[in-house]
Amino acid sequence: VQLQAFGGGLVQAGGSLRLSCAASGRTFRTYNMGWFRQAPGKEREFVAAVGWGVGSTLYSDSVKGRFTISRDNAKNTVYLQMNSLKPEDTAIYYCVANSMRVTTRPEYDYWGQGTQVTVSS
Repeated sequence: VQLQAFGGGLVQAGGSLRLSCAASGRTFRTYNMGWFRQAPGKEREFVAAVGWGVGSTLYSDSVKGRFTISRDNAKNTVYLQMNSLKPEDTAIYYCVANSMRVTTRPEYDYWGQGTQVTVSS
């Protein structure tokens, strides 16, 4: 599975962005998908994930209520809608996938190249 994330950019605090991650392969619908992020000088952090089955979702406390993860199996794409953005959301966002389980741990087999999100105050 190859993952390509895009949609990052510069936005003012309080604004919105939507990240997209396009996945290759015919078995996309059987993969759990997620997003991690890493800010300069900080450890990689779980953001959100969506399961392949009933589409159950999982969010970090820091983004719950502001971000929404979704997937379109027909387009082999997973999305991260980010609203009410804060300067602390500034990071490189990575799209991830695995076939085992939805988890907040970085136990994902496939990682995209990352897309930069910068939120100005």
